[in-house]
Amino acid sequence: MLSDEERREIEQEYPHYPTRQAVSIDAMKIVQKHRGWVSDEALHDIAELLGMPVAELDSVATFYNLIFRRPVGRHVIFLCDSVSCWIMGYERQRRHIAEKLGIGFGETTGDGRFTLLPIVCLGACDHAPAMMIDGDYHLDLDPQKIDTILEDYT
Repeated sequence: MLSDEERREIEQEYPHYPTRQAVSIDAMKIVQKHRGWVSDEALHDIAELLGMPVAELDSVATFYNLIFRRPVGRHVIFLCDSVSCWIMGYERQRRHIAEKLGIGFGETTGDGRFTLLPIVCLGACDHAPAMMIDGDYHLDLDPQKIDTILEDYT
């Protein structure tokens, strides 16, 4: 069930959109902000509140790669796998992160600290390779820089 606060925040978005259904992404982002991810139960509650089929909302959720449909770690690492990042050493950085954290894409560290996910493009091609953690961009990556960055996320 949506909390009163989640429901209130979602309803505050209504005036900004032509229909309730158009609030779908913002509604899922609100729930995710409070819970860390969007469960099946939350998806049903959001669909009911917005007056839309659950399957339609789920298709939006699965298309939009910043909506998490499974639990994630406290910090989500998006590693850019665009052509520019590939050319500038993406594979080396991916291997380094995987070895350092002991996880692959779609996995979360045992302590729940990090989840590693690929992302098609972060729009930082002039500073490739790049990654984003919790909305913070990290550019011109190399293994040493990655180690320093990861230490800042406790």
